[in-house]
Amino acid sequence: MSLYYWYNTEWFINFNPYNSIFKYMFTKQALKKYAFRFLVVNIIYFLVKLTIDYEGELLKFNSTSVFYYISAFFLIFFTWGINDWFIEKYAFKLGQPSLNYTLGTKIVLLSLLVCIPVAALVYYLGIFVIKIPCGTIPEKPLWLRFRIDFLRACLLGITVVVSNLLYQVFKQKEATEYKLLQLQQELATSKFKSLKDQISPHFLFNSLNTLTSLMYEDRDMASDFVSRLASCYRYILDQNENDLVELQKEMQFMDAFIFMMNVRHREALQINTDIEEAKKQHKIPVLALQMLVENALKHNYYSLEKPLVIQIQTKDNVLEVRNTLNKRLKEDNTTGVGLDNIRKRYAFYTERFVEVSETAETFSVSLPLLVS
Repeated sequence: MSLYYWYNTEWFINFNPYNSIFKYMFTKQALKKYAFRFLVVNIIYFLVKLTIDYEGELLKFNSTSVFYYISAFFLIFFTWGINDWFIEKYAFKLGQPSLNYTLGTKIVLLSLLVCIPVAALVYYLGIFVIKIPCGTIPEKPLWLRFRIDFLRACLLGITVVVSNLLYQVFKQKEATEYKLLQLQQELATSKFKSLKDQISPHFLFNSLNTLTSLMYEDRDMASDFVSRLASCYRYILDQNENDLVELQKEMQFMDAFIFMMNVRHREALQINTDIEEAKKQHKIPVLALQMLVENALKHNYYSLEKPLVIQIQTKDNVLEVRNTLNKRLKEDNTTGVGLDNIRKRYAFYTERFVEVSETAETFSVSLPLLVS
């Protein structure tokens, strides 16, 4: 890519690094964070000064006090910032907090690996190069002073890093609990929406219209149709309190549903199933299969000449629903609510995703199979 093109891109023209940095640094949350850390630094400094100030003059500042104040201020802010950076890099890089014991230990060690040499350099320069005078502190050999100051800095650094990590773990726990509460609310809404869709008058009226026709054409078929319709509604109402169901039970319901759809659409619809026996004890959301079949019927043209073919099969550890694609030219109600409903219900039980893929000829949805 040429330099001229890069220079004239909209991103480069609109990007203002100073504006971006200042917007980040001077947000209300950032200012509160810096104010809190500034308060912590001062409390730590005066507590340390209290332990080494033998004359009890905490507010008296000389060159030694200024050096220790500036060094404490710099090292604590630097250590805190480095620890934040490692947490952001390793624990929150995917947008999802994922702190655990192993990762926490790694972050602590990496933070100290960066900050301890910096602390050693600061006190080495102050004591051996700049040669800060002792002031009111009793005279000690320089290496002894360096060792005391360095060990104190290490102890404070470890305290800052561990405390910050524990705070982040607490925040993660709160965020996880809040997300769980949201998912529970969305799950309840999705279950109600799913049940409401399946017992909607539209579904019932279509079934009754089909039944009316069958009564004049084939009474035995009409009787079988009524039996399957009752079986479908019984299953829907029985599963009202559940959200997950064994694949075997869902397929028993689907057998009745597929029979009704085949009677209604005749040769214009072909629904094939291929379910491995070993996968039948796995679970999926109740009525998820029925919803996907309904979606395929809703969004595609199909006829005797060009039937809609739907394949329901298990592959590896997923249940795939694939249909031939012949999209309707104008769809007024293509809101994706059905798939969104299924995704929200899965999000409550697993981190695995509902995968959707589309080619020129087929549309498929892969549902993760959940272990009991």
